[in-house]
Amino acid sequence: MELTWLEDLLALAERRNFSRAAMARNVTQPAFSRRIQALEQWVGVPLVVRAPQGLSLTAAGEVVHAQAAGLTRDLHQMRRDALKAAGREGTALAIAATHALSFTFFPGWIRSMADLGSLGTLSLMSDTMAACERILLAGDADFLLCHTRPGVPTGLTPGAFDSRVVGTDRLVPVCAPDATGTPRWTLPGEAAVPLLAYSEASGLARILTATHGDLLALAPVFAAPLAATLQTMARQGQGLAWLPASLVVDDLAAGRLVDAGADAFAIEVEIRLFRPTRHRSATAEAFWAAL
Repeated sequence: MELTWLEDLLALAERRNFSRAAMARNVTQPAFSRRIQALEQWVGVPLVVRAPQGLSLTAAGEVVHAQAAGLTRDLHQMRRDALKAAGREGTALAIAATHALSFTFFPGWIRSMADLGSLGTLSLMSDTMAACERILLAGDADFLLCHTRPGVPTGLTPGAFDSRVVGTDRLVPVCAPDATGTPRWTLPGEAAVPLLAYSEASGLARILTATHGDLLALAPVFAAPLAATLQTMARQGQGLAWLPASLVVDDLAAGRLVDAGADAFAIEVEIRLFRPTRHRSATAEAFWAAL
C-alpha cells in the first residue's frame, strides 16, 4: 500500500469528481483512476460508487476516508521525527498560503516579520484553501495563512490549532465599467446579476455563502477556486465578483474594475495565521513567538 493512494482518496472525497481530483494531485485522470483502483484492490472491497447523480463513497470508503487523514499525518510526522533523531532535521520553515494572499499580502508581511536569512530555507506553498488545510493537517507545513471571518468555520480540527490575526482585508463586489465608467451591474439590482462565484475548494466561498448566501443564489454563470481567475473574468465584463481589496486595488485605481455594491455589500475579513498546537521545530516555534 502506498501513502499516495490514501492522499488520492482524500482528494477524491473532497472534490467528488475524478477529473478535478486528478488535477489537484497533478496527475492524469487515467493514472489517478488506476491508483484509486489499486487502493480498492489492497483493501479488498470497492470504495467508490459512480452513479448518474454523482460520485460517492461506499460504506467501506467512508471508513477508510475517516482514518486516512490521521494516518497520512502520522506517517509524515514519523518521517520528520526520524530525521530529527538522526540529526538531519533542517531549519526550514514551511508556510501554506491561499493563492490571493501568496502574491498580495505575503511578500510584504514576511519581509516585515523576519530576516529571511534567520529562518533557514523558507518554503511557500500556494494553493486553494481546501488544499492548504489538507497540507497543514498532513503536517507538511508549519503554518497556514488565509482569509477568515468570525463565525465561519474552517476545515481544521477544532482545538488542534492555534491562530492569530496578522492583517485585515475586505471582499468587495466589483465588475467592469460600461462606456460611461459606471458599473455594468449594481447590487442589489432589479435584474439578475451574472455572478462569478468561487467553487467549494475556496475559503472565500465559505465566507460569501455565510454572509451573502441569498445573493449568491441569484445567477451564477461561472465558478472557479481562484480569486485571480474571477478577477480576469470580471475585467473582461463576464460578470460580478467579490474579490479581496488587496487583489484589486490597482484595478480600481485604473478604472479597469469598479465597485458594484458600495459599503453595504462589502465584507470585512481577517488575515489569520494558523499552526498546530503540538510542538513544532525550533524555527517554527521561534517564528510564532516573534509574532
